Amino acid sequence: MTTPRSSTAPATSAVTVAAVQSDPQVGLENKQENVAATLRQIAEAAGKGARLIVLPELASTGYSFDTRDEAFAHAEPVPEGPTCSEWIRAAAEHDVYIVAGIAESEGVKLYDTAVLIGPEGYIGRYRKTHLWNREKLIFTPGSEYPVFETRIGRIGLLVCWDIWFPEVARILTAQGADVICSVNNWVWTPPPLFDDAGNCMASYLTMGASHANSVPIVAADRVGEERGGKFLGCSLITGVNGWPIDGIADAEAETIKYAELDLVASRSAVVWGPLNDLPRDRRTDLYDELLGYDGTPTVR
Repeated sequence: MTTPRSSTAPATSAVTVAAVQSDPQVGLENKQENVAATLRQIAEAAGKGARLIVLPELASTGYSFDTRDEAFAHAEPVPEGPTCSEWIRAAAEHDVYIVAGIAESEGVKLYDTAVLIGPEGYIGRYRKTHLWNREKLIFTPGSEYPVFETRIGRIGLLVCWDIWFPEVARILTAQGADVICSVNNWVWTPPPLFDDAGNCMASYLTMGASHANSVPIVAADRVGEERGGKFLGCSLITGVNGWPIDGIADAEAETIKYAELDLVASRSAVVWGPLNDLPRDRRTDLYDELLGYDGTPTVR
């Protein structure tokens, strides 16, 4: 069972986290303002005590590229490009960790990438493995699920459509992720888009992945409309029990959600009691290959 915080059992890695819900717009004429907006959002969240700040998918460029050539015009190398350089500077200035979506170019390949940057500089990247709809015509899918060691805990990354595939969150937690940062541009799903509470399906998938793996998820989505497409908002931050902390964000408003987490609480939260232990209860004799995880010993 998770040990409650007390004077004799304080939080081991108490961190205020922030999920930024914003409205970046595609078009080279908008890129400079998109990046400037992310810097304002980072500063605002840091000013309210956030140490881990998550921005949406493709936060610097907007989403709806008409052509592969247009996407290339927006893309940058990682981490050498100007946008990462700005985020690296902001992370050092505010002493924060930043996760943000960016269009990455590497030679003739394009990736829908999430970068992790800390006070010490660039830490690593995750290239989206599950490409949605027309993304398949523009981006190359990634092929790895990295988990990054940081001073505040072990951080895993996913991007948008990944949350529909339970293997992603499972592989990240099987590798010891203390928190998953989810950068998103949630769009159309089979209707209704929202339930009676005003929440979209992706919010519930995030809650389910968090609950099933006893790991908090910081999910930052975007809002607004772009070239005829509507984005769904509903950003959220879950605890190790899967329930949202501070509710689910509005579907329309630009906002920032905050939560205080003990990031390493997930290391014991997987044990629910003497007879319920999520890692031990997994039937890895039956589904290792289906999961795509090779059974390498984990740190958890």
